[in-house]
Amino acid sequence: MLKSKDILGLEEMDVGDIELILETAESFKEILRRDIKKVPTLRGKSVVNLFYEPSTRTRSSFELAGKYLSADVINFSKATSSVAKGETLKDTAKTIEMMGVQVVVIRHPVPGAPHMLARYLDAGVVNAGDGAHEHPTQALLDLYTIKEKKGRIRGLKVAIIGDILHSRVARSNIWGLKKMGAEVVVAGPRTLLPPFIEELGVRAYTRVEDAIEGADVVNVLRIQMERQKKGLFPSPREYAIIFGVNAERLKLAKKDVLLMHPGPMNRGIEISSDIADGESSVINEQVTNGVAVRMAILYLLNGGGKFGEKDN
Repeated sequence: MLKSKDILGLEEMDVGDIELILETAESFKEILRRDIKKVPTLRGKSVVNLFYEPSTRTRSSFELAGKYLSADVINFSKATSSVAKGETLKDTAKTIEMMGVQVVVIRHPVPGAPHMLARYLDAGVVNAGDGAHEHPTQALLDLYTIKEKKGRIRGLKVAIIGDILHSRVARSNIWGLKKMGAEVVVAGPRTLLPPFIEELGVRAYTRVEDAIEGADVVNVLRIQMERQKKGLFPSPREYAIIFGVNAERLKLAKKDVLLMHPGPMNRGIEISSDIADGESSVINEQVTNGVAVRMAILYLLNGGGKFGEKDN
């Protein structure tokens, strides 16, 4: 079982819980290969997706994960809930919990919102992204993908490229990868690198080539186009020329490099189409692995041990 009732971030998660989630996800990945994917594991349990920001991939992934486990899944969005009438996050969550919900999955623009929620609720709380702070389930699916393809994480060099400053994916990945023994380097425009990033135990570069050289894994982050309007990076065309990951730059990595991206992609800007669809890319597999990892998390938060030991 997990040591906590919540999944709030990888900064505070210990290695044992990370390993348990990855091992459990491996068993659920097998279910996703079946023609009939539904199992009765969480029948009678309820999961609420409480999203205060738009999301397609993450919300759909959690919804499918819950439904494949036979849980009842309810989707709440800011626009269609009482939040639009001024109800507080605490009151919304308490109302939901009184309905008998076991897990609340929350995405919120304010860093720390899931942590606050977890203090008030007996139900498990899963952080599906809180501002620019963390996105732990994305990092866990990235860790799972790396381990699945490489057989290990320890000792690998992982390069994270793009907007590190505003990326919750980057932060969760850095904390998770470092705990699992990987070497982590980051690269991007100087305006998109946090000033004290190296205090997290990573090396930072403003030349993409320096970061990619000799990398086992290259994880390309989505460029948020609104940043361009604030003058934090050149035009999209200039960004692609100076910082975009393309076939020529990818040649600097190991021959068996894994190319990753959390999606959705801005093709031709942060990543070129030829490599996004190339043999090094595991971008589509990340989507499948995201469902398996989120199935594992929902299962473990409902008191399960490693799936397959006595639940299969």
